[in-house]
Amino acid sequence: MNVSQAEYQNMKEDIVKEMISRLMEEHDFSMQEAFDAVYNSLLFEKLNNPKTGLYFQSPGYVYSYLKDELFKVE
Repeated sequence: MNVSQAEYQNMKEDIVKEMISRLMEEHDFSMQEAFDAVYNSLLFEKLNNPKTGLYFQSPGYVYSYLKDELFKVE
């Protein structure tokens, strides 16, 4: 499906807002910590590439990948 650059940007921003909000609510991140965590993540790099199609996924689905990245147990 083709979307305009503006539509892609809006979809991406909606996902980012949801991820930031969830980090703050579920993990007691400050707003700055949540912004930093999202914008410095490998997931955000993938979300920035429209070819990945992540922007078509639900915010909850994308957030699950962010949680895996941030809180993975080694």
